[in-house]
Amino acid sequence: MDWVSLVPVGLLFILILLVILKGQHAWKSHPRINFPPGPRPLPIIGNLHIMDLKRPHLTMLELSKIYGPVFSIQMGPRKTVVLSGYETVKEALVNQADAFAGRPKIPVIEESAKGKGVIFSDGENWKVMRRFTLTTLRDFGMGKKAIEDRVVEEYKCLADTIESHKGKPLEMTLMMNAAVANIIVSILLGKRYDYEDPMFKRLLLLVNENVRLFGSPSVSMYNMFPALGFLLKDHKNFLQNVKELNAFIQVTFIEHLKNLDRNDQRSFIDTFLVRQQEENGKASGYFHNENLTEVVRNLFAAGMETTSTTLRWGILLMMKYPEIQKKVQEEIEQVIGSTPPRIEHRTQMPYTDAVIHEIQRFANILPLSLPHETTEDVTLKGCFIPKGTYIIPLLASVLQDKSWWEKPDIFYPEHFLDSEGKFIKKDAFIPFSAGRRTCAGETLAKMELFLFFTSLLQRFTFHPPPGVSISDLDLSPSAGGTLTPVIHEVCAMPRS
Repeated sequence: MDWVSLVPVGLLFILILLVILKGQHAWKSHPRINFPPGPRPLPIIGNLHIMDLKRPHLTMLELSKIYGPVFSIQMGPRKTVVLSGYETVKEALVNQADAFAGRPKIPVIEESAKGKGVIFSDGENWKVMRRFTLTTLRDFGMGKKAIEDRVVEEYKCLADTIESHKGKPLEMTLMMNAAVANIIVSILLGKRYDYEDPMFKRLLLLVNENVRLFGSPSVSMYNMFPALGFLLKDHKNFLQNVKELNAFIQVTFIEHLKNLDRNDQRSFIDTFLVRQQEENGKASGYFHNENLTEVVRNLFAAGMETTSTTLRWGILLMMKYPEIQKKVQEEIEQVIGSTPPRIEHRTQMPYTDAVIHEIQRFANILPLSLPHETTEDVTLKGCFIPKGTYIIPLLASVLQDKSWWEKPDIFYPEHFLDSEGKFIKKDAFIPFSAGRRTCAGETLAKMELFLFFTSLLQRFTFHPPPGVSISDLDLSPSAGGTLTPVIHEVCAMPRS
């Protein structure tokens, strides 16, 4: 991609003036002993001229072939170290977990989250909020039968909505987002929403839009050069959407406060508010309204977007590979027939389990993972990485690591099956990342993926719309904070 084509030439002149006026020399290369190798940066823009800003992971995969598993790039003024391949990512995130457990300060996140919440917070705030979040999610049934029952009930609503289209072409993004979001909403708020509820649809739209904006070239540019914010509008839209989401959350927890019964805590928000009252007056307390708002927004977005996107990839891939869809349906008929799937069935359905894992591996929806930061000086693979370095664990390089995957570039469920057709675990399967910052909702996401996917294929066969051939189905992703399927229509034919 031509970087200059994304940015008006005049903007470059303004950028140069700003940097000169402020006397910033961050683009200058300060060689350090054994700092990871990488392409030579240009003044001011660093290595942006060689980056595909819409799909930066593709550039990074190519650079790893030249510079090895630990290399550096300069994104504007910021030196960044990229970790490539399973062994390297594991060595950093698992074996040296504490040293790589930080989160860098990202301007658009600093403005919207102000260091609060769980996903992008750091230090003691992150530790306290993550511990509370994991404990409370478990208390409200994450990974247990209570949530399994909710998924089964929610699936019936989703299936009825799909069936109402009577096999005619439909675009499933909104309904899939709504179904998956209702599971995390039931934990956060203690209720569910109708798919057509205007407020619910608005919330889903805001989250979707912000995930897209977060990965956009414009917001990436703002994060590198905040002084240019007046020329870039997308970060303003991002912050406005956050403001609207936060307003909804704040009104919601005020409602919960009115009816709060410490002996009958019916939601995540209730539990937080009870803890807030217990800690009232503590100068070092973390259970304040800012953290509550941010944690709820974190969980709502993370609990919906990744699982919903993975399921949409799953349906697209089943249309693309009808013979795989048929094999999944045959296993469903053989093992559970017409009874609703349950988590206990997963071990009896190795092929279906392998297909779900391969959907996650192939879809590769978070190719850069979320950024990390070193909390201390550290040595990795003979390279010295100083404290405070921006780290990208390149998950795409792990999920496509040729030493682990026989056919890394194609959809191949046999990656997770042995010669006898039994399911096999692969250490390099880490779509939820690894180490201290692994996804807090991993258990819930795995349950949802199995139950929703199996239920959908039990009740429907998915085809391309009339006039669209299998070869026409596009598997190249849309760019954004996550790699989503391009918008496509689906024909869901009820199975007798």
